[in-house]
Amino acid sequence: MFKNENSPFSAELHSLSDLKARGVYLFPVALKEVGGNKWGYMNAKGKIILSPIYDHGGDFQDNGLAIVRLLDLSGVIDEKGYFIVKPKYETINPFSEGRATVITSEGFKVIDESGKEITSRTYSFIGDYKEGRALIVDTDTHGQYLYGYLNRRGKEVFPLSYLMASNFYDGKAVVKNIDGAYSLIGLAGKVYNTYSYAFVGNYGDGLLAFQKEANGKYGYLNEQGEMVIEPQFSDAQSFTDGRAIVQVTKEDKEFYGLIDRKGYFIVKPYYQMMIHLGEGRIAVGKAIVANKPYMGSVYAIADMDGHILTGFLFQQITKFEGGIASAYNDHSTFFIDRNGKKIESLPILPGSGEMHFDKTLVKAEVDFRLHYFSKKGELVWQQNQVIPLNDQFSIKENKYKPNKDYLVYFPQIMGMEEEEIQSKVNQTLKNFSAVKFVPTQKQLDSNYTGNFEVTFFRKNLLVIEKAAYNYPFGATHGMPIKKYAHIDLKTGVFYPLKDLFKQGSPYIKTISDMILEQIKNDEKYNYVFFDRYTGIRSDQPFFITEDTLNIYFNPYEIALYAAGFPTFAIPFDEMMDLINLRGEFWRAFH
Repeated sequence: MFKNENSPFSAELHSLSDLKARGVYLFPVALKEVGGNKWGYMNAKGKIILSPIYDHGGDFQDNGLAIVRLLDLSGVIDEKGYFIVKPKYETINPFSEGRATVITSEGFKVIDESGKEITSRTYSFIGDYKEGRALIVDTDTHGQYLYGYLNRRGKEVFPLSYLMASNFYDGKAVVKNIDGAYSLIGLAGKVYNTYSYAFVGNYGDGLLAFQKEANGKYGYLNEQGEMVIEPQFSDAQSFTDGRAIVQVTKEDKEFYGLIDRKGYFIVKPYYQMMIHLGEGRIAVGKAIVANKPYMGSVYAIADMDGHILTGFLFQQITKFEGGIASAYNDHSTFFIDRNGKKIESLPILPGSGEMHFDKTLVKAEVDFRLHYFSKKGELVWQQNQVIPLNDQFSIKENKYKPNKDYLVYFPQIMGMEEEEIQSKVNQTLKNFSAVKFVPTQKQLDSNYTGNFEVTFFRKNLLVIEKAAYNYPFGATHGMPIKKYAHIDLKTGVFYPLKDLFKQGSPYIKTISDMILEQIKNDEKYNYVFFDRYTGIRSDQPFFITEDTLNIYFNPYEIALYAAGFPTFAIPFDEMMDLINLRGEFWRAFH
């Protein structure tokens, strides 16, 4: 095992069993600093126990292990900070039934709680363990995807032999055989029945949704294959507690309703959305804007007998646990009871997000920021809102949320010698961050979120990254936005790219040629459309790091959307003859 040598440990922390016996738990926390967030772990009193050295820190699970990221790889630590699995995987999914799926450059594998790989090969996909079985997917020699199952020893208890398969539920799963028929199977491989329909699935409470013909209506069968509910729905979910959410089409619009085991509507199909919340509750949603359903829903709570218990008050509601759920409206996030009543004795936070009980604390993730509270509602910890740069300068994080669909975190500099210059710089940063007038009550056409990071600071030069995402409602995807500000903290100047170079130097052509060589010769840029690249502009987006100029392009400019922001690193050493070594930009950080 590998120890986190940078983490201080209390002398009294001995074993995991001792920690649990004394009710000592650790909670992930993020601290904002130059270079982005760093994650560590605190105790229930808010004291940092494991230093913030990780790029991300996941929750400690019931097995006493947490998944962390370091140097862009994932590993697993215990509550003493020892690496049970040193960072070597691209991704590690949370443990389920003592096993975790890991992703390598070759594919998916499974590890146990000691970090041992228990699969002898990789697969195209491995799901989480459910009832001692994990779904596996891989291709055969003809490129056909086939499904099977692993047992907890990582062995193929069901070989890759199905065209489709589902997770086990109550000891049973639905699979599609090579001949196209569907079967209901047990954990040991027993075939309970086989069904010759276009589709059979969504097993629950002894019933299965089915379609007689492809693209036809959905109904329900019992396990014996007898039709219980005639096909009549455009979609049909699994039965839970004797009820199922179904969808019907009316005048080319889709509506959700709730049916019983005989197919009778308990809640008539009048609603744009319907979600199982557990513990005998569902959320029913109607469109925020009646003629624009793609703008989302507002929800009320109903019981499983069809009684609507609240008004349409909530933007989102989590599943109920122990009679409590987290919800938020246009203004705040809070807990509600099963009747939809706000619990005033528990934390209420302005903003949109979720809260849940995490061991001895309430964990709140609201407006993309993390807080912890005691169960009495006392604040135990929140992320720092001031980023110190040195003894003189610091950056304060400010929040601007005039509308439920418009949220911006923007930086304000503190410590500059000239107050007037600082004021002008901070106003420019507000404009740079898209802090602008947005009507409070108006329903916007898109959702906008903006954030920032301090990516570089040296001498007098501060580099701030703006990262934003604008999602037009109803669109296939939104558009990410990335911009950088290079600020001289002594003069208040915002430097453009041209200020780095000698006046009249051919830096545009030289850098353009350097990037072209990278595109031609480096395989990692094989996603770039060669014919779209025509060189850089004088106002080309860029950012600097300690010894490198980084040139980047926006989505769609020279590659597909999925490529993000293609970025090319050019060391300063390779263009020193072009750089204005006596210029204010260069001297600001050298």
